[in-house]
Formats: sequence, structure tokens, C-alpha cells
Amino acid sequence: MGKPKSPVSSLSYEEMEELGERAEEAARAYILSRVPRRKITDLTVAVDAEKTEEGELNVNVDVEVRLSSTMRNFDVEELVNGAVEASFKAVEEYLGN
Repeated sequence: MGKPKSPVSSLSYEEMEELGERAEEAARAYILSRVPRRKITDLTVAVDAEKTEEGELNVNVDVEVRLSSTMRNFDVEELVNGAVEASFKAVEEYLGN
């Protein structure tokens, strides 16, 4: 699907769904580019996007990751923050900002 129409208030359900999928994919790709899949014991990415009554877009990204005990010195908080940033960058790119 191409770039959505402007303004955000005109986004269709399908475009909102696509936006969420791209944000989730970006978070997963970020994590998997930094940690081998076999070292991840649990990975959950949840993206919630909704339009406000004012026509603005609210996007919440929740990333939870649990790594193998062999990765105990790895900075998981930094990994999660980077994944969230990657998600928001994907949202901005999708919206054409």
C-alpha cells in the first residue's frame, strides 16, 4: 500500500492497520538486527494507533523482550528504547513526515 492521504483524519481502517503492521515490523527488525533470534526467549510488540476527535493520531508502542540468561549483561532497556524509536520512525515514514 502506498502513502496514506493527508490529513491523518482521512486515514482508512486499512491504512491504520498497515501503519500498525509497519511499526511492529520495524521494532522486531531492530531487535533482531542486534540480538540473535536464538538468544531471545520472549518478544512481544504491541502497537495501538487511534485517531482523536481533533483528527490527530495517537500511537502507542509497547515492546517487551526477554533474553537468554547468557545475555544478562546486555542492556535490554536500551534495546527496547531503540525498538520503540524505530517504530515511530516507521510511522513517520509511512505518513510522509
